[in-house]
Amino acid sequence: MKDIKRLSTKIRIHAINMVNRGGSSHIGSVLSIVDILAVLYGKVMNIDCSKPKWEKRDRFILSKGHAGAGVYATLAECGFFPISELDNHYKNGSILSGHISHKGVPGVEFSTGSLGQGLPVATGMAMAAKIDNKTHRVFVVMSDGELDEGSNWEAFMFASHHYLDNLIVIIDRNRLQSMKSTEQTLRLEPLQDKLNAFGWNVEEVDGHNYKELFQSMKNESNKPKIIIANTTKGKGVSFMEGEVSWHYKSPQGELYEQAINELSREL
Repeated sequence: MKDIKRLSTKIRIHAINMVNRGGSSHIGSVLSIVDILAVLYGKVMNIDCSKPKWEKRDRFILSKGHAGAGVYATLAECGFFPISELDNHYKNGSILSGHISHKGVPGVEFSTGSLGQGLPVATGMAMAAKIDNKTHRVFVVMSDGELDEGSNWEAFMFASHHYLDNLIVIIDRNRLQSMKSTEQTLRLEPLQDKLNAFGWNVEEVDGHNYKELFQSMKNESNKPKIIIANTTKGKGVSFMEGEVSWHYKSPQGELYEQAINELSREL
């Protein structure tokens, strides 16, 4: 998994540079899902960067759209568009908006930002694939704070009722949202029991362990699958890890330099 670790580090460096240049935020939310993205794009999904609309491709939806910088960096590293395009992130006229957008961006299936929208759309995509006898899978990365949205629980019911085993959802369980913890905001636990009760195949893993992530993304049941990926907000940068304030702050000055130096040592 050395190649995946290197990919993860590159994505983190790109993301830090992007939010620094653009003065944008949500870097903590980006860093917590980078290892998930690296495994998905580097080892799991059936994709072809030279054919972004290839009919047999696996689909990916980022439901926590505010972490779009992480997906943009991943797509660039995988060859969907030039890495130099990342320099334009969050600038006027750029195709790379703060919240992820599919408009003009090869490899992005659907624009998100308003939480609770990505999973319902992905559920529809998975259902359509079943109806059309297609074999591709639909992957979703969503936040734990996003589970406060009722639309997700409607999608959970729909997907299990229709046995959408081609749908795999990864929950970024970093336990922080906006200004406080998820449990202070709206208690989610016992989360695994709730999701089991909704008829899903549920597995809990270390969201920064490449091997665990890779193995968990296989679904051998006839149910849709949920992976509860236990993560750390701000993962990879010492002073950001577990700090809720980095949901909104942008690394500038000495903190930016420190973040880049820490990550560069991992290459």
